[in-house]
Amino acid sequence: MKKNTMKSFAILLLSGLVLAGCNGLGKMAKNAPEINFNMEPSPLIVRGDSVELTVKGNFPPNYFSKKATVAVTPILMNESEGYEQAYKTVYAQGEKVAGNYSVVSYDNATAFEYNDKIAYSPLGKNSNLVLMAVGTQGKKSKVFDPVPLGFGVRTTPYLMQNDDMVLIAKDNYQRIVAFEEIAVINYLINRSNVRSSELRDEDMVAMADFVKESTVNERIVPTGIGVEAYASPDGELSLNDELANERGTSAQKAMAKILKKNKIEVSDDFYNVKGLGEDWTGFKMLMMTSDIADKDLIIRILEMYSDGEKREKEIKNLAATYKEIANDILPELRRSQIQYNFDFVNFSDEEITFYIMENPDTLDVEQMLYAATLTSDLDAKLMIYLGTAMAYPTDYRAPNNAGYVLMLMGRPEEAGEQFEIALSINNNPISANNLGAVARQLGDRSDAMELFKEGASAGAEVYYNMGLVDIQNGFYASAITNFGSYNTFNVALAKMLNGDNEGAARALNASADKDTAMGFYLAAIIEARNHNEAGVLDNLSNATALDPALADVAKADLEFIEYRGKF
Repeated sequence: MKKNTMKSFAILLLSGLVLAGCNGLGKMAKNAPEINFNMEPSPLIVRGDSVELTVKGNFPPNYFSKKATVAVTPILMNESEGYEQAYKTVYAQGEKVAGNYSVVSYDNATAFEYNDKIAYSPLGKNSNLVLMAVGTQGKKSKVFDPVPLGFGVRTTPYLMQNDDMVLIAKDNYQRIVAFEEIAVINYLINRSNVRSSELRDEDMVAMADFVKESTVNERIVPTGIGVEAYASPDGELSLNDELANERGTSAQKAMAKILKKNKIEVSDDFYNVKGLGEDWTGFKMLMMTSDIADKDLIIRILEMYSDGEKREKEIKNLAATYKEIANDILPELRRSQIQYNFDFVNFSDEEITFYIMENPDTLDVEQMLYAATLTSDLDAKLMIYLGTAMAYPTDYRAPNNAGYVLMLMGRPEEAGEQFEIALSINNNPISANNLGAVARQLGDRSDAMELFKEGASAGAEVYYNMGLVDIQNGFYASAITNFGSYNTFNVALAKMLNGDNEGAARALNASADKDTAMGFYLAAIIEARNHNEAGVLDNLSNATALDPALADVAKADLEFIEYRGKF
């Protein structure tokens, strides 16, 4: 960016030479080196998209002419690149000037502080920061000698790595899935024998058919039979307990006959038989769903009394109602519930790998999504996910995961298209986060942050991605908060930029980036900020050994300005 600032100062300089007769301005220009200046930060550093500048100092006593006004402008300039960028101009005036600028005492020292920022340009990286001042007194003016404040702009925040956490939508494939087949045998009052009519009931017929199927289907692996047997809560408690045990035994024998018929041999511990006595819980559930007139009263009795005999007595006092209970409720409670447990063994990894290549129509969506996890070849993964998206167009996971792979392949624009497809199918937080990562990498930080907020429920990874945007925006404290418990290169970078060198070193040492070229390079910057020369040189040696190109980068890096010529 070429500015006309210096040309303006040159014109003023010529006029100042003509008007040099002003003793007040001449004395101020001559004694300008007595002004104490302190620039922060030094060297300057990019923060967000800007280069911030703070200048603090003091005008000494007996310096500032009472009738003078001075305009001061800091300027970043790089003559070889034709670059000039001026900070805002500020004004100061003597005690007898009729104006609204900051007044500087003549008799006493006067402190001043200047703050401003300008947009960063790469042309300003190797620029000089100078302070230009023009004094006026009445109709006369004088250009003071430029005051050099510093050299260059550090771009350390630009070391941030593109380690956006893109999320994959997981499949629900299970190699082994536990199932059960359920049947119920009902009994007559005070009886435990299994009637032949019960064996012909639909559920027991289905149970026998399933047992038979398990002998010919190698994917069905029986794991056990559970029996829970009950008595209805009428009659003597001890007798009912014994009756429930007998019903459990009879149900076990009924199942044993079915297994034997199908030539299935099992050990005794294959069965888990429990006689659970009187079924007051089942009684209450049936009462609640019944249309018996006094059911609310009966439920209150159950809640008032825990003793079974007391409950039975109170309920029998409702003579008419009890008859209805005896006919409609109690028979359902005299039962054994049989649970035939088995594992369904799904396709093996080898089978899925074969089918995905040779006959993908054999696989359901979970198996197809799982198939992509069985290869490390990114092209193969992408092909599988795109194929799954075609076969199951209403499932957002396939296009989302295709986008995930494209991000790994360094193709964010194409990845973004897939994430948008996924979001059009299902407005889900995973794809919102992923599209945010694309937006950030393509330079749209505002859109990225909005998408991350939409995807926040997807997990801590989303907040980590917010932290990346925070670093780019110069919000280092916020970045550290969003990074949470992660330890990465970027976490260390944020902590160092926020002034916590010790915390930065801890985060870096705990990260997977510790022994990488950039990890050593960042460690060298941390040591430079700690003024530890040995640490700087040692880490730079490790960094350049892994990546020789970093040698030239380090020589130009203003973070190492104190150590130039030593590495």
